[in-house]
Amino acid sequence: MADVAGNSMSPSNAFDLGAFVCDLTVEEDLNGDDISLEGLQQELEECKNDEVVANILSKGTKLRDYTKGVENDLRKVELDSIQDYIKESDNLVSLHDQIRDCDNILSHMETLLSGFQAEIGSISSDIKILQEKSMDMGLRLKNRKVAESKLAKFVEDIIIPPRMVDILVDGEVNEEYMRTLEILSKKLKFVEVDTMVKASKALKDVQPELEKLRQKAVSKVFDFIVQKLYALRKPKTNIQILQQSVLLKYKYVVNFLKEHGKEVYNEVRAAYIDTMNKVLSAHFRAYIQALEKLQLDIATSNDLIGVETRSSGLFTRAWEPLKNRSAVFALGDRINILKEIDEPALIPHIAEASSTKYPYEVLFRSLQKLLMDTATSEYNFCDDFFGEQHMFYEIFSGPFGVIDEHFNLILPNCYDAIGLMLMIRIIHQHQLIMSRRRIPCLDSYLDKVNISLWPRFKMVFDMHLSSLRNASVKTLWEDDVHPHYVMRRYAEFTASLIHLNSEFGDGQLELNLERLRMAIDDLLIKLAKNFTKAKLQTVFLINNYDMTIAVLKEAGPEAGKIQMHFEELLKSNTALFVEELLQEHFNGLIKFVKAKSSEDPTLSPDKPVTIAEVEPLVKDFASRWKAAIELMHKDVITSFSNFLCGMEILRAALTQLLLYYTRLSDCIKRIPGGSALNKDLVSISSIMYEIRKYSRTF
Repeated sequence: MADVAGNSMSPSNAFDLGAFVCDLTVEEDLNGDDISLEGLQQELEECKNDEVVANILSKGTKLRDYTKGVENDLRKVELDSIQDYIKESDNLVSLHDQIRDCDNILSHMETLLSGFQAEIGSISSDIKILQEKSMDMGLRLKNRKVAESKLAKFVEDIIIPPRMVDILVDGEVNEEYMRTLEILSKKLKFVEVDTMVKASKALKDVQPELEKLRQKAVSKVFDFIVQKLYALRKPKTNIQILQQSVLLKYKYVVNFLKEHGKEVYNEVRAAYIDTMNKVLSAHFRAYIQALEKLQLDIATSNDLIGVETRSSGLFTRAWEPLKNRSAVFALGDRINILKEIDEPALIPHIAEASSTKYPYEVLFRSLQKLLMDTATSEYNFCDDFFGEQHMFYEIFSGPFGVIDEHFNLILPNCYDAIGLMLMIRIIHQHQLIMSRRRIPCLDSYLDKVNISLWPRFKMVFDMHLSSLRNASVKTLWEDDVHPHYVMRRYAEFTASLIHLNSEFGDGQLELNLERLRMAIDDLLIKLAKNFTKAKLQTVFLINNYDMTIAVLKEAGPEAGKIQMHFEELLKSNTALFVEELLQEHFNGLIKFVKAKSSEDPTLSPDKPVTIAEVEPLVKDFASRWKAAIELMHKDVITSFSNFLCGMEILRAALTQLLLYYTRLSDCIKRIPGGSALNKDLVSISSIMYEIRKYSRTF
């Protein structure tokens, strides 16, 4: 076999399988009938890559010989193996004995393990039984704990400890008492709500005692609360401090009554409402009476824009005089009340000690401020202490009535339009304050006051308007060109209302102010016509318009429309006065310039302008122009109450004079031989110098 294996075929010794097969002689192998060569070619193809087969084929060895060789080799190997076995027989016998011993040992171990397995199965069964018993015991323990917990809670909720009875029956109403009340409340709710408790036998024993305790607690806390409420009626009691520091500490007492003593709670509630209603009503009544002593009367039905100021008859007004009667119409410092809108209310006895008097809007703000603060405190207290906001309106029905009664007496006798408008603005500011506080309890009251103020303001405003429309010109007229007191009243009154309307833009008020302006325009024209000279009429109008504009400017840019109207009137009347003033001193010059200056002498041969016609005008102007300007200056100074306005008018007049004289000079230059008058002409620079001299005084 080694030889066969060693003689491996090389590529050079490759043989032709087909040729070799064809050379095989198989006569010796055809002895048997069962031999078939079918498929031999395929098998040879499959075995051509086998190394042994390929070696045999390559040497041309016959298969029979090769087979015999192989059989001999096998027989030899067998004999060698038998000899080796015989040599190792002792070892094999020993190995056999060892195997038998191991088999015995393993058999014994198998027996032990089988017994151990049986024991483990038995233990597993026992463990399973123990586990089931443990789970059952755990479930029963859990159920018992739940039952114990519920039973303990039931017992705790239903029993009445002796200490609890002692506190509720004999104890004082304090923090401990209120804690005990909370426990009692829980027990009462427990027996009332739970249907299973109601069916329990234990309740039959406890319920009568609980009811007795409830009745005793209700009776005791009722007496306690009523006693505290009576303290509110004592004079000079600070109600808010008593509410916050005393009553609120016991608000659970009221809550207990509300839940477990409804009838008694209603009595407490009614007692509190009655007490606070009377106390606050008396408080506001006393405060109003004290405020009335501080009131400064501003206006009566006769204090109207178009009413004559001079007293007539035996009876005169019996109110406290003002330092300045224009305060009836001028806003002045009264506007400060809106800046002090959230200041504390007046303390009457302090103000009375200083003998200080106040316009009604100051007292009105103070009263409304006190009402707001008191209402805010009471509204919050009712919500915190009783848990009811609506009862506030029952409490304040009395104070509202007292304030309404006072207001209904004051309002019909109030003829102070500025004060009424201030009160309207005060109410608006107070509405904003209450809105920021988020307290709605005064909404309807403040709306009602606001609604009552507007018609009264409209009525008083219409009285002022009617006083202008129906004014007696004969009575009001004074032979004085300075601003008329009626016009000053109008200007101050209008400026005041414009200022108060600046942040609100009330269209109805603006419409009324326009109606008032039309009325004063008509009245002022009628008063001006009483002057015999047109110049005096113009001066009168200018002075009044100028004064009105100055007052309206103080009201700010909101007065723009009305102010613009008077500025247009001032402008037109100023131009008219300038012409009248110049015609008074330079009538001939102005007539000539207006008639002839636009004509060219060379183009009008029928009526040429001659030197003889112009010379008197030139010489007259040269002889007295400075004196005339001085007279104009004195005239302006005495005619116009506003120096600045007068100087503006004088400057306008001198400028117009310069224009007229310039046109005259131009006309002379166009006249043939006009240069002969140059020696008499006043130079333009001289006139300009004079104008600048008067401008410096301005």
